[in-house]
Amino acid sequence: MLVGGQSKSSANAVFSMGWRREELWFDADVLWFGERTRAPALAGIALPPLPSFPPAGLAASRLRREAWKRRRRARAAALVVLPTVLVPPALFRGGGVAEARVVAEDPPSLMFRFTDETVEPVPTAPVAPIPEQPRAAARVETAPRIDWRNATSVGVPWGGSLIDGTQLPLEGPGWMTWNPVTNSDPNEPGRLFGNERTIRAIVSVLGAYRAANPRAPRVLVGDISWRDGGRMEAHVSHQNGLDVDIYYPRLDGALREPRSPEAIDRRLAQDLLDRFLAAGAGIVFVGYRTGLRGPQRAVVPYPQHESHMHVRFPPAGETDRELRP
Repeated sequence: MLVGGQSKSSANAVFSMGWRREELWFDADVLWFGERTRAPALAGIALPPLPSFPPAGLAASRLRREAWKRRRRARAAALVVLPTVLVPPALFRGGGVAEARVVAEDPPSLMFRFTDETVEPVPTAPVAPIPEQPRAAARVETAPRIDWRNATSVGVPWGGSLIDGTQLPLEGPGWMTWNPVTNSDPNEPGRLFGNERTIRAIVSVLGAYRAANPRAPRVLVGDISWRDGGRMEAHVSHQNGLDVDIYYPRLDGALREPRSPEAIDRRLAQDLLDRFLAAGAGIVFVGYRTGLRGPQRAVVPYPQHESHMHVRFPPAGETDRELRP
């Protein structure tokens, strides 16, 4: 019986992808090839099947399959282990290495050789130890030598002199010196003489400030007095060794004079101000726009002090003396 031009048995034929059952070939070789050919029929009578031959290229496909199977069976000489898991090739094929298993947590790039029954690491040249680098010695900040003298401050800061003053070193663990005339560091040594109590207060305050703010840059110290005191250019005071200019710390940490109040690190500047007051400063002049605060009689806003605070110490035994001109 014809069914759509085919016999009923031919219409129900099941096609597979191979010459033999359970044998798989590449699509290019077998998409058109069925396990059973269609049986032609005429007037309901099935005709004897025509002889069929393997299609061209089938033998070549079989050769490719055999070559692929031989490659699978080829023994692995070595395998580079990934950082987490080593998978022996025997795990993916039947037979071969007995009791193949996954080896976990192998060191990265470790080489293995597989035999029929064992897995052995491939010997490699020993890795030379990395020589230990010598550690840099910790920087030890030593205080500079100061030739302490028992000075006498004569007169008042805006009209006086200095006898036998003590010189502040050009730099120390907590400070650098700044020349306001040349706008550079360090200052001239001759501009750094002061009363012994003034120099001791500077060294003590800046040492405590650095200990409390180890990440902060050093503090710039400006003019104090001449060796013998007297009038200094660019100053009305600074004549008897009781005045010192301390530049405000900058937000960017640069060791330069801040050019505007916006460049000032106000937290650090206020810390310095408070420490000088605690060390006995009688008055501190600050800029109007610095935002620095303190006792009304001790912290005084003053013109041309936007870049530095002017710290003034009273003469010995005269803490209540008027310190303003």
